[in-house]
Amino acid sequence: MSRPKNQNYKGHGLPKGKEREQRASIRFKTTLMNTLMDVLRHRPGWVEVKDEGEWDFYWCDVSWLRENFDHTYMGEHVRISHFRNHYELTRKNYMVKNLKRFRKQMEREAGKLEAAKCDFFPKTFEMPCEYHLFVEEFRKNPGITWIMKPVARSQGKGIFLFRRLKDIMDWKKGTAGKKLTSLEAQPARNTVNPSGSHDTRSSDDQKDEIPVENYVAQRYIENPYLIGGRKFDLRVYVLVMSYIPLRAWLYRDGFARFSNTRFTLNSIDDQYVHLTNVAVQKTSPDYHPKKGCKWMLQRFRQYLASKHGPEAVETLFSDMDNIFIKSLQSVQKVIISDKHCFELYGYDILIDQDLKPWLLEVNASPSLTASSQEDYELKTCLLEDTLHVVDMEARLTGREKRVGGFDLMWNDGPVSREEGGPDLSGMGNFVTNTHLGCVNDRKKQLRQLFRSLQGQKKTPN
Repeated sequence: MSRPKNQNYKGHGLPKGKEREQRASIRFKTTLMNTLMDVLRHRPGWVEVKDEGEWDFYWCDVSWLRENFDHTYMGEHVRISHFRNHYELTRKNYMVKNLKRFRKQMEREAGKLEAAKCDFFPKTFEMPCEYHLFVEEFRKNPGITWIMKPVARSQGKGIFLFRRLKDIMDWKKGTAGKKLTSLEAQPARNTVNPSGSHDTRSSDDQKDEIPVENYVAQRYIENPYLIGGRKFDLRVYVLVMSYIPLRAWLYRDGFARFSNTRFTLNSIDDQYVHLTNVAVQKTSPDYHPKKGCKWMLQRFRQYLASKHGPEAVETLFSDMDNIFIKSLQSVQKVIISDKHCFELYGYDILIDQDLKPWLLEVNASPSLTASSQEDYELKTCLLEDTLHVVDMEARLTGREKRVGGFDLMWNDGPVSREEGGPDLSGMGNFVTNTHLGCVNDRKKQLRQLFRSLQGQKKTPN
């Protein structure tokens, strides 16, 4: 790609010829003042760039992407933290639309049994455009609970549960014909933030012409798995380095987020019972900031194994692997795969009493603000390892199956835990290379990895 002559273009990166050699200093830029900034500033050889300075690495917010991506020339090695149209997976209505389309495609190409592997999201309707379809479904199953979520907000804002059609008709009256007055009046960077983050200054990529605030109506999972009588969901991190070919890594650590209040379906108006978002729970009168409301995934996995046995847990975690891969495949052909882009997604998974995992949503900007010391340590390690995989320093060979806490789970096909190529015959003992909720001895692994890479560099060919 030659440098455009258009004066509006800004160029970032190094002159050709210096692209792939190891770089002594990496110029980074970000607007996020949280754990991420700490990690970037402490990284050896990385230098912060302010304002209009040239950069090699930009952990940008999505509003920057929308306004600048098409006007920015980037050198070969330059990296930014989002794909151009990431919203195909991270806006609730688009995610469901893409998953439904992918399921139909699977049914045509591989049959109903294979398509059933996509049945991991609750029955969902986009509102107001699928209102009549929703009413039809609602009348088939009277008395069940539904949940309404705005497609482009975060932190539990605008969500409500309902069982009567009257509640939804009141909502519809409130939105019908209403233009996006409050949103349109603001510049794009101040629109509501749907990314699930406490700390980006941006919104998920809003379509410019939304006549009303879109919602999804989703069947509420009335039988969530409870621990200590309380509802929770899981936050899991998936790093995508490329969509074509699909190359995705799964982080070993994550957490379960609990509600403060015991679960009941008798009070569907109580947010503290039904919403596990930390932003909601920390406003609860009995929230304990030191205790927080999180369990690390290792603790959660051990708890389940002690209750249900290791086999049931293996099945559950394998079903979650399926969610990560199928959801990424559902957008693989629509996401603009650009070699400059990577994305760290935060997946929100709910588990029901039958140990079936459900995909609630995928966040493009998972919160990087820590709610406790343990949370800070997890996010620091997560971000350090993300930077190791992104590999601005050009130290990796590209053949690694593990880097710190990240395991390569998909590389244009499933990655086997065993050495050697993947067994695609369906025979043999193929085990996916994922270790979610397992021991994360990342420091030891990184020491060995970088020592062996140094050794390879010293050995002449």
